Parts: sequence; structure tokens; C-alpha cells
Amino acid sequence: MFKKFTTADKLLFVAAFLSLIFSEALYFLGEKADATFLGLWVPSILAFGIYLKLINNKKND
Repeated sequence: MFKKFTTADKLLFVAAFLSLIFSEALYFLGEKADATFLGLWVPSILAFGIYLKLINNKKND
């Protein structure tokens, strides 16, 4: 299953996951504004990964 993922896919997933973890840590430490800002990056990072996948699929067609 993981053989379909490229290195860029894995790096973007790790970046999104780390953003989520740090956001939750900041939230529970009381930094709610910073946690919200950092948490908003998670869907942005994942959307960027989807965009890159779509561009690569268009080039291969």
C-alpha cells in the first residue's frame, strides 16, 4: 500500500501530522490562538499534496 506514495507524499503527510500534533500540544498548554493558527495549516498542507498529485497525473497523461 505504501509503495504508491512518493517521497514528497510522505514528507507532506509527515508535515501535516506534525502540524496537528504541535497544534494540539499548544492548545493544551494554553496557547489557543497559536494552536488555532498552526492547526489551520493541516488541511492546507494536505490540499497542496493533492494539488501536486493532480499536476503529476496530468503530465503523465
